[in-house]
Amino acid sequence: MLATMIHAPGDIRVEELPHPEILNPTDAVVRVVAACVCGSDLWPYRGVRPTKTPHGIGHELVGVVEAVGEDVKTVKPGDFVISPFSISDGTCVNCRNGWTQACEHGTGFGGNDGFGLPVTGAQSQFVRMPYADGTLIATPEMPSDDLVPHLLTLADVMCTGHHAAVSAEVGPGKSVVVVGDGAVGLSGVLAAARLGAERIIIMSRHEDRQKLAVEFGATDVVAERGEEGIAKIKELLGGLADCALECVGTKESMDQALHVLRPGGHLGYVGVPAGGPELPLRYLFETNIHVAGGIAPAHTYIPELLPEVLDGRLKPGKVFDLELPLSEAAEAYRAMDERRAIKVLLRP
Repeated sequence: MLATMIHAPGDIRVEELPHPEILNPTDAVVRVVAACVCGSDLWPYRGVRPTKTPHGIGHELVGVVEAVGEDVKTVKPGDFVISPFSISDGTCVNCRNGWTQACEHGTGFGGNDGFGLPVTGAQSQFVRMPYADGTLIATPEMPSDDLVPHLLTLADVMCTGHHAAVSAEVGPGKSVVVVGDGAVGLSGVLAAARLGAERIIIMSRHEDRQKLAVEFGATDVVAERGEEGIAKIKELLGGLADCALECVGTKESMDQALHVLRPGGHLGYVGVPAGGPELPLRYLFETNIHVAGGIAPAHTYIPELLPEVLDGRLKPGKVFDLELPLSEAAEAYRAMDERRAIKVLLRP
């Protein structure tokens, strides 16, 4: 089978690997129908995160179950499934509390599972899924092809944008500033609109992303940054915002998100930290700003969001503005790295 491997910064290759098999009774083998490239995949691609040895990459997929181990009860061959980016057993105390991304026995794609056995990256033709019962979520029926991109966002990006909005306590009547106009930030706009925010400001300098943000529910666009951006937000709102979503993960984006908030406001952060963002405790102490967020527990959020995707009320798959065959994964990474694409969908 074909699978995407990263060898070094800028070095993405699609290689032939052995077809995965059931190794443990809790496993499933999934035929990947669609996968994609995440903004966090760009950190090793750019060399921000080191690649010590070649390994599989990608952590977002939807597909069809091909085979299951004897202990698997919740999915069966032929089921169309969404795989959250965090593999979880569903039984540990963290999973039972809803924090499936922190599963005590869980793992990620492209590494080893809790038994020390390798797990292929999601940007592949087939994947062995450890802990199938605790990870995979089946749709009620086989979806139409036009639903596949929307369902794929539930594996990560839409749930991550939702987590930012929930962490920031977005709700009816609230004003929200979204810092970051990538796929996560745009999903955050959609999530804020879904939760009833009254004003949603996207901080963006890119016309294509601004247009999609407005389609998703943004009421205003601010292209300025730093003090100029803060001044523009004050002008639009008559003050600072109730909520901010930090969807990038840099020191600059965290600083921007904190300083667009009013005293007592709420910050939800989901950008994978890069470049050493730190929280200014003295500033938080003086302003009583609330900070929450981190890795989204996608498995916990999917049951809430899935019905709205299936009936067409929620269409997050519009963040995919380029689709390529799996064999062209290297071009997918180049397109996202060079900002020629918001998010690339890969078809094996």
